[in-house]
Amino acid sequence: MAARKKNAGALFMDFQISPDDRIGGGSAKTRGKAKPPAKSRKPAKAERVEPGFGGYFSGEDEPPRRGRARKAKRSTGGKREKRPFSLWRLIGKLFYWLTTLAVVGAIAGAGVVYYYWMQMPPVTTWAVPERPANIRVVAADGQLISNRGKSGGEAVSAQELPAYVPAAFVAIEDRRFYQHFGIDVLGLASVAIESVKAGGVTRGASTITQQVAKNLFLTPKQDLERKVQEALLAVWLEHNYSKDQILELYLNRVNFGHEKYGIEAAAQFYFGKSARNISLSEAAMLAGSLQAPSRLNPKGNPALVEARQKLVLQAMAKEGYISQAEAKAATIDPGQTVRTKVAGSESYVADWVEGLVTAYIGDIKEDVVVYTTINWDLQKEAEFLIREAVTEQGPNYHFTQGALVALDADGAVRAVVGGADYATSQYNRAVTSRRQPGSTFKPFVYMAAMEKGFTPDTLAEDAPININGWAPENADGKYMGTITLREGLAYSRNTIAAQLAWNVGPDKVVEAAQRMGISSPLMAVPSIALGTQEVSLLELTAGYAPFANGGNGVIANVVTRIETADGKVLYDAVPAGPGQVVSPTVVGEMNDMLSTALDIGTGKHAHLTGWQIGGKTGTSQKARDALFVGYTSRMVTGVWLGNDDDEPTSLAGGTVPTQIWSDFMAKAHEGLPDANSAAVPAADLLPADPLAEIAADGSQPVAGGAQPGIDASQQPSAEPAPRSPTTIGDILAGIFGGG
Repeated sequence: MAARKKNAGALFMDFQISPDDRIGGGSAKTRGKAKPPAKSRKPAKAERVEPGFGGYFSGEDEPPRRGRARKAKRSTGGKREKRPFSLWRLIGKLFYWLTTLAVVGAIAGAGVVYYYWMQMPPVTTWAVPERPANIRVVAADGQLISNRGKSGGEAVSAQELPAYVPAAFVAIEDRRFYQHFGIDVLGLASVAIESVKAGGVTRGASTITQQVAKNLFLTPKQDLERKVQEALLAVWLEHNYSKDQILELYLNRVNFGHEKYGIEAAAQFYFGKSARNISLSEAAMLAGSLQAPSRLNPKGNPALVEARQKLVLQAMAKEGYISQAEAKAATIDPGQTVRTKVAGSESYVADWVEGLVTAYIGDIKEDVVVYTTINWDLQKEAEFLIREAVTEQGPNYHFTQGALVALDADGAVRAVVGGADYATSQYNRAVTSRRQPGSTFKPFVYMAAMEKGFTPDTLAEDAPININGWAPENADGKYMGTITLREGLAYSRNTIAAQLAWNVGPDKVVEAAQRMGISSPLMAVPSIALGTQEVSLLELTAGYAPFANGGNGVIANVVTRIETADGKVLYDAVPAGPGQVVSPTVVGEMNDMLSTALDIGTGKHAHLTGWQIGGKTGTSQKARDALFVGYTSRMVTGVWLGNDDDEPTSLAGGTVPTQIWSDFMAKAHEGLPDANSAAVPAADLLPADPLAEIAADGSQPVAGGAQPGIDASQQPSAEPAPRSPTTIGDILAGIFGGG
């Protein structure tokens, strides 16, 4: 046993693998003895050589085993043998992997597209949403006043635009617009290559059609789902609409900055003209702005705008839309062409009109054109006068706002200014605001008295009074004694107006005012005589129209016709009004007194050469409001000045308001023949024709208080001092001591 272990140890120590080694058993005679090493020999051909352990691990009777023949290998020094390089083998591998990736990518892409497509509504329900309707408001001469609506401008067709306008957008935004099917595959590849070279995304690859799809149907969210849906919608648009239709959808709905959607709105805002009339240079600026409307719009950084404009012009030249010479000539400083259009007083008109349109035609479902009575030249004149007064005289008289309304004697509104600056305040003080009219309300009190039988020459006592605890005073704190009603109105004596209102009844005053056109709620209280109840400047001015036209009530109107963009008439105004609201006799008496108010009274600073005029000043409590309403036989104009916060001013109705009125009416009556009749007696009263009929009837006012006057029985207090002056001169001489 020990000998066997010894032999085993010797075996492992002397272990060598020889090509001749075989596994076999030894004889008993040789077991345990060291075997001399055998001589090596070359293996026979086609014979496998197996290593052996000298029979130590094998059975004794196991026969030799033949191995498989193996080709001799060339020694590589321990390194793997390289196959020779083959270009075709490389191309083959690339093609294989690219094809594999393409197939896998296509399957994955199709799956993604299908998934997001299934998230969309059924394709049968897809439809281009209606464009928000635009309201185009124009003046009486057809000049654009303003556009109203969410779009900010009317839709225009590609055929209405100069050829270079759509060309500018195609050249810079989508030069293969007329070749692709909604998705520009070549463009995508080009952008991908550029982006790889630049190490980042260099520009977008959305086509015009894709941009239309995004603007019409999708949210601004940037993710895979939105991009896939955008592509699907783009293909759908191309299938259902022509290229020109898609381009029109694009031009009329894209954002050009400053919340201006559509090329017409942009052209009006930036250049003050229709898109139909913009130049090549202006078209290039608009097209270039779409990359970043907030920064590159024509009012943006001039250097950036000009650089972008040049890029657009060069793109147009490259695509053959214009020549290089035309591109160079059109490259100008944006500051030379951009018009900073400030929203002016015409916007007050547009706001007012927009509210009226729905009342006339209901919901607006398509673009409409609204024709108005506004005289554009007078509108701008009124705006200038109000702004000038606030700027130059406001600091001295402590007022910050103003308003003006001018309308023809038949009620057609010719100018409306709702404030000093629309850009800073859109509140319409002419139409919406209600203020105390002060003494401009007194003509309705006097009219009610005339209808009861009083005349301009009826005598009354200007003295302290008390009406059930109410003791009105005159603005100057003085009293004139016994005067005529003509003088009482001319000098705006509060005590006389209060007595008249009490005499005829406050309810009669309310009824008379409403009949003349005052629509604001009025309370039948004694203080109504002094204009303490609030009315709008528009209704107050319209309330004077019957004095100018012979007694016919008017409804202030500004809209004459509403049409669709293709000319279909939706509304056609029919002259309407309440008809005769006051007798010609009373009209004549009122014109007598109101013309005297401008001759010798508080309105003496109002003047209009060659025209007979009437009117009344007004100042509310603590001079918070200063007004003047005056008229000729052609036009009535009202002016208001004051502060929005009701702070007192240093104004009176006979100061700055009469100056504004005089300047405006002079402009309004330029070139008009005087329509008044010189044959009318008694201070050339207005209007001419009705008063001529009155004279023929012999029903002119009787002097000397022949009509019922204010005597002791008609006055709530104060004893009268009867006298019968024969002329205004006698009255004034008695009051002021002669001269």
